[in-house]
Amino acid sequence: MKKTMLLAVIFVVLGAICGNYLYQKAPDSISVFQEDNAYYFLQEGVYSSKEIMQENVGDLANKLTVLEDNKYYVYVGITKTRENAEKIQKIYKDMGYQTYIKEMKLDNEEFSNNVVQFDLLVKESDSADDILTIEEVVLANYEELIGTGM
Repeated sequence: MKKTMLLAVIFVVLGAICGNYLYQKAPDSISVFQEDNAYYFLQEGVYSSKEIMQENVGDLANKLTVLEDNKYYVYVGITKTRENAEKIQKIYKDMGYQTYIKEMKLDNEEFSNNVVQFDLLVKESDSADDILTIEEVVLANYEELIGTGM
């Protein structure tokens, strides 16, 4: 009994020493929880001129136009979940628009928090009008917090 107790105490002390050593050697900057900064953008198209872009998507009410490398990228939705992206894509397909789901990374905590909240609403909604209204707010929020380069 004494021998078993002595071994148990030795193993507990050894475990504490090893644990303390590893804790002190671990870098402070490593976080176990990494915030996912991936977004799914629903891209309607890329245009070389503003005139051509306006001609092709002028009737789209909900759109975000981003100028990058002298090209006009038109997005109709932004979400953080693939399921919501596919749900929004189906709405636009039913309206006669072909969209592409494009994964992009953004580093803006406020925008991320907002999109997460809006994604909950999109997930629970079955109404195309409601989903498009939610996405209109998301696109406006992107424009306000991140900008469009135009």
